[in-house]
Amino acid sequence: MSEGVALAHLEDAIRTRLDAVHVEVVDMSGGCGQAFEVIIVSPIFSGKNRLMRHRLVNSALRDEIAQIHAFTQKDFTPEEWAKAQASS
Repeated sequence: MSEGVALAHLEDAIRTRLDAVHVEVVDMSGGCGQAFEVIIVSPIFSGKNRLMRHRLVNSALRDEIAQIHAFTQKDFTPEEWAKAQASS
């Protein structure tokens, strides 16, 4: 069984590999690094639909995702994120 992924490592990988301007990572596994929910805000998502965004993230984080049990992502462009924050 894999030991999981450190939250800080996953956050850094997202920021670096996806040019993210905002990242939220929540370890849903109680700290063992096996289940994560993430919000990723990056300009590289512009012009891409949800499936294309998910494939991009899954490809960029292939090694990390292979080590964990569950990975849930929400991907936004900076404009979409600003609009979502304004309406909440």
